[in-house]
Amino acid sequence: MNRIEYFKQLLEKSPDNPMVHYSLGLEYYKAKDYENAIKHLTRYLELQEDEGAAYRTLAKCYEELGEFHKAIEVLEEGIKQAMKYNHPSMAQEFQQWIEELRRMSF
Repeated sequence: MNRIEYFKQLLEKSPDNPMVHYSLGLEYYKAKDYENAIKHLTRYLELQEDEGAAYRTLAKCYEELGEFHKAIEVLEEGIKQAMKYNHPSMAQEFQQWIEELRRMSF
């Protein structure tokens, strides 16, 4: 059984488990199935507050799909969370990424 199938089985037993959604989102991201990764990472963020890392992966999914404006929105939220949890270097990384995305999208 591959990791995606494993996490899908866990999700059937516990559909509101944030860590299962996060893990499944990461596995879909690795498999370049960005739509499913977005679905599960978004659900994770609905269920649990994150310090910033999930926003990075979610934004990368949107970037890979060419949805730069959506990636920017996710990164802006990620900056808020990173600052809330005292991760200024992550916030700075996200801000630089936003600037790159803005150049790409216009």
